[in-house]
Amino acid sequence: MTRIALDPFVTDLDGESARLRAAGPLAEVELPGGVHCYAVTHHAEARQLLTDSRVVKDINVWTAWQRGEIPMDWPLIGLANPGRSMLTVDGADHRRLRTLVAQALTVKRVERLRAGIEALTTASLDRLSALPRGEQIDLKAEFAYPLPMNVISELMGVDGADHPRLKELFEKFFSTQTPPEEVPQMMADLGALFTKIVDAKRENPGDDLTSALIAASEDGDHLTDEEIVNTLQLIIAAGHETTISLIVNAVVALQTHPEQRKQVLGGEVPWESVIEETLRWNTPTSHVLIRFATEDVEVGDKVLPKGEALIVSFGALGRDEAQYGPTAGDFDVTRSPNRHIAFGHGPHVCPGAALSRLEAGVALPALYERFPDLELAVPASELRNKPIVTQNDLYDLPVELG
Repeated sequence: MTRIALDPFVTDLDGESARLRAAGPLAEVELPGGVHCYAVTHHAEARQLLTDSRVVKDINVWTAWQRGEIPMDWPLIGLANPGRSMLTVDGADHRRLRTLVAQALTVKRVERLRAGIEALTTASLDRLSALPRGEQIDLKAEFAYPLPMNVISELMGVDGADHPRLKELFEKFFSTQTPPEEVPQMMADLGALFTKIVDAKRENPGDDLTSALIAASEDGDHLTDEEIVNTLQLIIAAGHETTISLIVNAVVALQTHPEQRKQVLGGEVPWESVIEETLRWNTPTSHVLIRFATEDVEVGDKVLPKGEALIVSFGALGRDEAQYGPTAGDFDVTRSPNRHIAFGHGPHVCPGAALSRLEAGVALPALYERFPDLELAVPASELRNKPIVTQNDLYDLPVELG
């Protein structure tokens, strides 16, 4: 089996995803830093593995980890071993840690956040409307970033004063270009910041999910301080990064497919279809780290060996022709059915999927209603991906509002 090295600079994500699909449903890959693992790259096999109890989140199953071959200054160590939370455990422990978060993020409860999301969106658009016409702006920084960060922070009870430091640390956390000598300190700083937030909520609880996690622990659900801190970090990280990319990628897709944009703005196609097709075609999460095989697991005509690590390559399986037909590589807002798994599948499916969809479902139509003549300020071919192998994330999105 030929090993495919993932590009740490993410210079051609589409080409890399195509090579992964061509290698079959199970591909051998090399992560930045020379770490070997396997990737599932086809839709059907991904659904199978994401519900297979023989593929677990316990890093101690990983033979390379047992042997001490994974250095603690590996740039992706925070994603491979982020500490004990609902992301890294299975079974009863996973259900215990996930329950409160899942209850807070049900579709019905998320819908109650709509008014607040609409108000934040309107405020952002008002700021953009006040800018001189014809001025080039970074739509990611000025619109796509603030909304999800403010929403998830309000949900978790994180003070806006912490946003600049969080942004700085998460940039290093996700990047494959963080110097190894800076990784341990970055991880320590993230832990210290979230510990500070939890301690503050313990002293002054509020109507937020962090306070609810603390209260549940004190009421007998037995969440440790480490579990609360790591859960807070996980939700903040996942709760804003994915939605930023979803909004940005949807704008790029619409701007590069003018006939489909016309259909959407004319009301012929619902915004929900834009969101689902963006999630499939240009998924916010390119690769999800990391699961481990407790025994040999057959995947198609190949085998994921016992003790090996597995990543899920959502960027590859989102364009799997076996699932979506010969037009899998095309952006098509009229695609139906569109049964993608961009938010995962099985017990670890993303609990924030409804919130991300709601935020994009409010932000995108409001943006285009206010600025229907919005244009990219540079050719789409000049947009640059950040060096993050797990996130499909642009440095910026230069636009002219028109």
